[in-house]
Amino acid sequence: MSEKLTEIFEILESKGHQQYGGEAVTQLDHALQCAMLAEQAQATPELITACLFHDLGHLIHHLGENISEQGIDDRHEYRALGILSSLFSPGVTEPIRLHVEAKRYLCAVEADYYQNLSSESKKSLQLQGGAFSSKEAPKFLDQPYARDAIQLRRWDEQAKVPNLSTPTLSHYRNFLKFS
Repeated sequence: MSEKLTEIFEILESKGHQQYGGEAVTQLDHALQCAMLAEQAQATPELITACLFHDLGHLIHHLGENISEQGIDDRHEYRALGILSSLFSPGVTEPIRLHVEAKRYLCAVEADYYQNLSSESKKSLQLQGGAFSSKEAPKFLDQPYARDAIQLRRWDEQAKVPNLSTPTLSHYRNFLKFS
């Protein structure tokens, strides 16, 4: 395993105990649940990997925990791309980069999507720019990997179940697809 990948796993293992925003799960619980949902849906190894690492950016900034309560968007979808893009193909990194935009898209095009967001996700949506306008939404779909980002986003919202049993972090090493 490469030095950078070892570093990523160490970050998840050492900082993953932090609460996932205002949710009832930890950062690591959330990552494992999201990857598990992708695996159960028989997603590609690239999308499973994206699900595992999609919120890594929350763990590598130095802004503190629960920064959305301070009115700050940590732009986590971009923070880890430098590390991840040196290891993985766009099939992994692009759904990660687009998963916040996917939330904005889904809120614009599906009437009940916003209603089903957790309160923390609703709060962060406002910091992230709110739902897309009727002009922005179709442009989102024109981007490569937008549909993968939408699927990642759906699993992201479902991956907040307290005390859910998941495979271990080491289980997902088998799915990692490098550039």
